[in-house]
Amino acid sequence: ERWLTKLVLAPTGYGHFSVEHNRGHHRDAATPMDPASSRMGESIYKFLLREMPGAWVRARALESARLRSAKLPVWSLHNEILQPALITGCLWSVLVIWLGVHILPFLIVASFWANFQLTSANYIEHYGLLRAERAPGKYEVCQPHHSWNSNHIFSNWALFHLQRHTDHHA
Repeated sequence: ERWLTKLVLAPTGYGHFSVEHNRGHHRDAATPMDPASSRMGESIYKFLLREMPGAWVRARALESARLRSAKLPVWSLHNEILQPALITGCLWSVLVIWLGVHILPFLIVASFWANFQLTSANYIEHYGLLRAERAPGKYEVCQPHHSWNSNHIFSNWALFHLQRHTDHHA
């Protein structure tokens, strides 16, 4: 499943998402430390400017820490951010060779749009929800009331139950 995730996220250059989502967001969802949890009153545009770079920075820090603790070099094929980035680079290179450099603006716009869809989902799924801080930097366990749900049949089918976000976290 991990490689499938990398293959799915690689065409849009968003391979760091799986590292940040699984090791960062799942730990810190609905806390001020989570760049992928929107704050009450925060616009989608302000959230985008905080979440997209914040997710990249945190994914990089998480993966660097994992590799250092395993005594592996950060810049190696063991790096789970570098792996999908290499797939992205290879795929985009093949497309540029095949279709010409004029494909790059389309790839960039399509990638941004796809990444914005994930950002939009993150914006909605925890909007304005906060877990109680039990001690400095320690928060209550993520519960079903720390995520929003949607029970619409089409979104259930189209998003592989992602709209049942409490099931995803709790």
